[in-house]
Amino acid sequence: MLSRMSLGMSAANRSWLRWALILLTAALLSACGFHLRGSTTLPFKSIYMTFAANSPLGVELKRNILASGSTVVLPTEQGAEATLQVLNDAREKVALTLNSQNRASEYLLYYKLTFRMLDVNRKELLAPTLITLKRDISYNSSQELSKVAEEVLLYRDMQTDMVQQILRRMAAIKMGVPTQVAPSTQAPTDKPTDKPATPASTTPTVQ
Repeated sequence: MLSRMSLGMSAANRSWLRWALILLTAALLSACGFHLRGSTTLPFKSIYMTFAANSPLGVELKRNILASGSTVVLPTEQGAEATLQVLNDAREKVALTLNSQNRASEYLLYYKLTFRMLDVNRKELLAPTLITLKRDISYNSSQELSKVAEEVLLYRDMQTDMVQQILRRMAAIKMGVPTQVAPSTQAPTDKPTDKPATPASTTPTVQ
Protein backbone atom coordinates (compact mmCIF):
# COMPACT_ATOMS: atom_id res chain seq x y z
CA MET A 1 0.00 0.00 0.00
CA LEU A 2 2.81 2.41 0.91
CA SER A 3 4.48 1.51 -2.37
CA ARG A 4 1.35 2.40 -4.34
CA MET A 5 1.02 5.70 -2.48
CA SER A 6 4.66 6.51 -3.17
CA LEU A 7 4.20 5.79 -6.86
CA GLY A 8 1.11 8.01 -7.01
CA MET A 9 2.88 10.87 -5.29
CA SER A 10 5.88 10.43 -7.52
CA ALA A 11 3.74 10.62 -10.67
CA ALA A 12 1.98 13.74 -9.38
CA ASN A 13 5.30 15.35 -8.52
CA ARG A 14 6.67 14.58 -11.97
CA SER A 15 3.60 16.13 -13.62
CA TRP A 16 3.88 19.25 -11.47
CA LEU A 17 7.59 19.54 -12.16
CA ARG A 18 7.09 19.18 -15.91
CA TRP A 19 4.58 22.03 -16.08
CA ALA A 20 6.61 24.16 -13.72
CA LEU A 21 9.61 23.80 -16.05
CA ILE A 22 7.47 24.69 -19.08
CA LEU A 23 6.17 27.84 -17.38
CA LEU A 24 9.68 28.79 -16.24
CA THR A 25 11.01 28.37 -19.79
CA ALA A 26 8.23 30.54 -21.21
CA ALA A 27 8.93 33.23 -18.61
CA LEU A 28 12.67 33.18 -19.33
CA LEU A 29 12.12 33.44 -23.08
CA SER A 30 9.81 36.39 -22.51
CA ALA A 31 12.31 38.11 -20.22
CA CYS A 32 15.05 37.70 -22.80
CA GLY A 33 12.91 39.22 -25.56
CA PHE A 34 13.01 35.99 -27.55
CA HIS A 35 11.06 36.12 -30.81
CA LEU A 36 11.21 34.14 -34.05
CA ARG A 37 9.51 36.46 -36.49
CA GLY A 38 12.14 39.16 -36.75
CA SER A 39 11.81 42.89 -36.17
CA THR A 40 9.45 45.26 -37.96
CA THR A 41 10.37 48.67 -39.36
CA LEU A 42 7.78 51.26 -38.34
CA PRO A 43 6.98 54.49 -40.24
CA PHE A 44 7.61 56.73 -37.20
CA LYS A 45 10.70 57.39 -35.10
CA SER A 46 9.00 57.61 -31.72
CA ILE A 47 5.84 56.29 -30.12
CA TYR A 48 3.94 56.58 -26.85
CA MET A 49 1.61 53.77 -25.72
CA THR A 50 -1.18 53.96 -23.13
CA PHE A 51 -0.85 50.43 -21.78
CA ALA A 52 -0.75 50.10 -17.99
CA ALA A 53 2.82 50.08 -16.67
CA ASN A 54 2.55 46.40 -15.65
CA SER A 55 0.73 45.21 -18.80
CA PRO A 56 2.45 42.04 -20.12
CA LEU A 57 1.22 42.87 -23.63
CA GLY A 58 2.56 46.41 -23.40
CA VAL A 59 5.94 45.17 -22.13
CA GLU A 60 6.30 42.62 -24.94
CA LEU A 61 5.18 45.08 -27.61
CA LYS A 62 7.67 47.69 -26.35
CA ARG A 63 10.46 45.10 -26.45
CA ASN A 64 9.66 44.21 -30.07
CA ILE A 65 9.48 47.87 -31.12
CA LEU A 66 12.87 48.60 -29.57
CA ALA A 67 14.30 45.53 -31.31
CA SER A 68 13.70 47.24 -34.64
CA GLY A 69 16.39 49.78 -33.74
CA SER A 70 14.60 52.55 -35.64
CA THR A 71 11.82 53.55 -33.22
CA VAL A 72 11.99 54.61 -29.57
CA VAL A 73 9.20 54.22 -27.01
CA LEU A 74 8.68 57.41 -24.97
CA PRO A 75 7.38 57.50 -21.37
CA THR A 76 5.02 60.40 -22.15
CA GLU A 77 3.04 61.58 -25.15
CA GLN A 78 5.05 64.79 -25.46
CA GLY A 79 7.31 64.65 -28.48
CA ALA A 80 5.99 61.32 -29.78
CA GLU A 81 5.35 61.14 -33.52
CA ALA A 82 2.64 58.52 -32.91
CA THR A 83 0.49 57.38 -29.99
CA LEU A 84 -1.04 53.94 -29.54
CA GLN A 85 -4.23 54.48 -27.53
CA VAL A 86 -5.61 51.34 -25.89
CA LEU A 87 -9.43 51.42 -25.88
CA ASN A 88 -10.03 47.94 -24.49
CA ASP A 89 -7.80 45.04 -23.40
CA ALA A 90 -9.69 41.99 -22.18
CA ARG A 91 -9.48 38.24 -21.68
CA GLU A 92 -12.51 35.96 -21.54
CA LYS A 93 -13.11 32.27 -20.79
CA VAL A 94 -16.31 30.75 -22.19
CA ALA A 95 -17.65 27.22 -21.65
CA LEU A 96 -17.68 25.48 -25.04
CA THR A 97 -19.08 22.00 -24.25
CA LEU A 98 -20.65 20.28 -21.23
CA ASN A 99 -20.26 16.69 -20.05
CA SER A 100 -23.00 14.32 -18.84
CA GLN A 101 -22.85 15.94 -15.37
CA ASN A 102 -23.56 19.33 -16.98
CA ARG A 103 -20.03 20.51 -16.19
CA ALA A 104 -17.74 22.23 -18.64
CA SER A 105 -15.41 19.82 -20.41
CA GLU A 106 -14.00 22.30 -22.90
CA TYR A 107 -13.48 26.05 -22.85
CA LEU A 108 -12.81 28.75 -25.42
CA LEU A 109 -10.24 31.36 -24.39
CA TYR A 110 -10.55 34.82 -25.91
CA TYR A 111 -8.02 37.64 -26.01
CA LYS A 112 -9.39 40.93 -27.36
CA LEU A 113 -7.68 44.25 -27.93
CA THR A 114 -9.17 47.46 -29.34
CA PHE A 115 -6.80 50.33 -30.10
CA ARG A 116 -6.26 53.28 -32.39
CA MET A 117 -3.26 55.30 -33.55
CA LEU A 118 -2.89 59.09 -33.32
CA ASP A 119 -0.29 61.43 -34.76
CA VAL A 120 1.53 64.24 -32.98
CA ASN A 121 -1.47 66.55 -33.55
CA ARG A 122 -3.91 64.01 -32.06
CA LYS A 123 -5.34 63.23 -35.50
CA GLU A 124 -6.26 59.61 -36.18
CA LEU A 125 -3.73 57.64 -38.20
CA LEU A 126 -5.54 54.35 -37.63
CA ALA A 127 -9.23 54.09 -36.78
CA PRO A 128 -10.28 52.02 -33.72
CA THR A 129 -9.33 48.45 -34.56
CA LEU A 130 -10.42 45.25 -32.82
CA ILE A 131 -8.18 42.17 -32.81
CA THR A 132 -9.76 38.98 -31.43
CA LEU A 133 -7.76 35.82 -30.81
CA LYS A 134 -9.08 32.52 -29.46
CA ARG A 135 -7.89 29.08 -28.41
CA ASP A 136 -9.64 25.87 -27.35
CA ILE A 137 -8.72 24.11 -24.11
CA SER A 138 -10.18 20.91 -22.68
CA TYR A 139 -10.85 20.55 -18.96
CA ASN A 140 -10.44 17.62 -16.60
CA SER A 141 -10.80 18.07 -12.84
CA SER A 142 -8.32 15.26 -12.25
CA GLN A 143 -5.67 17.28 -14.12
CA GLU A 144 -6.33 20.64 -12.51
CA LEU A 145 -2.69 21.69 -12.17
CA SER A 146 -1.67 20.80 -15.70
CA LYS A 147 -4.74 22.51 -17.17
CA VAL A 148 -4.02 25.73 -15.29
CA ALA A 149 -0.48 25.65 -16.69
CA GLU A 150 -1.80 24.95 -20.19
CA GLU A 151 -4.17 27.90 -19.97
CA VAL A 152 -1.31 30.20 -18.98
CA LEU A 153 0.72 29.02 -21.97
CA LEU A 154 -2.19 29.48 -24.38
CA TYR A 155 -2.72 33.07 -23.23
CA ARG A 156 1.03 33.62 -23.52
CA ASP A 157 0.91 32.34 -27.11
CA MET A 158 -2.02 34.64 -27.92
CA GLN A 159 -0.15 37.58 -26.42
CA THR A 160 2.82 36.97 -28.73
CA ASP A 161 0.45 36.63 -31.70
CA MET A 162 -1.28 39.86 -30.65
CA VAL A 163 2.04 41.72 -30.62
CA GLN A 164 2.82 40.63 -34.17
CA GLN A 165 -0.62 41.64 -35.42
CA ILE A 166 -0.30 45.09 -33.82
CA LEU A 167 3.13 45.55 -35.38
CA ARG A 168 1.83 44.63 -38.84
CA ARG A 169 -0.95 47.19 -38.57
CA MET A 170 1.43 49.91 -37.38
CA ALA A 171 3.91 49.12 -40.15
CA ALA A 172 1.16 49.64 -42.75
CA ILE A 173 0.39 53.18 -41.54
CA LYS A 174 1.22 56.00 -43.93
CA MET A 175 2.27 59.05 -41.93
CA GLY A 176 0.38 62.20 -42.88
CA VAL A 177 -2.66 60.23 -44.11
CA PRO A 178 -5.32 60.49 -41.38
CA THR A 179 -7.98 57.94 -40.36
CA GLN A 180 -6.75 54.78 -42.01
CA VAL A 181 -8.76 51.61 -41.40
CA ALA A 182 -7.07 48.29 -40.76
CA PRO A 183 -9.35 45.23 -41.22
CA SER A 184 -9.66 43.21 -38.04
CA THR A 185 -8.77 39.55 -38.25
CA GLN A 186 -9.51 36.64 -35.99
CA ALA A 187 -6.84 34.00 -35.54
CA PRO A 188 -7.96 30.37 -35.97
CA THR A 189 -8.22 28.08 -32.99
CA ASP A 190 -5.45 25.56 -32.38
CA LYS A 191 -7.75 22.75 -33.50
CA PRO A 192 -10.85 22.81 -35.72
CA THR A 193 -14.18 22.56 -33.97
CA ASP A 194 -17.76 22.39 -35.14
CA LYS A 195 -19.16 23.00 -31.67
CA PRO A 196 -21.08 26.22 -30.98
CA ALA A 197 -19.27 29.01 -29.19
CA THR A 198 -20.31 32.36 -27.84
CA PRO A 199 -20.00 34.75 -30.80
CA ALA A 200 -17.34 37.43 -30.67
CA SER A 201 -17.49 40.40 -33.00
CA THR A 202 -14.27 41.21 -34.84
CA THR A 203 -15.55 44.22 -36.79
CA PRO A 204 -13.57 47.37 -35.99
CA THR A 205 -15.60 50.35 -34.84
CA VAL A 206 -14.79 53.67 -36.47
CA GLN A 207 -15.46 56.70 -34.34
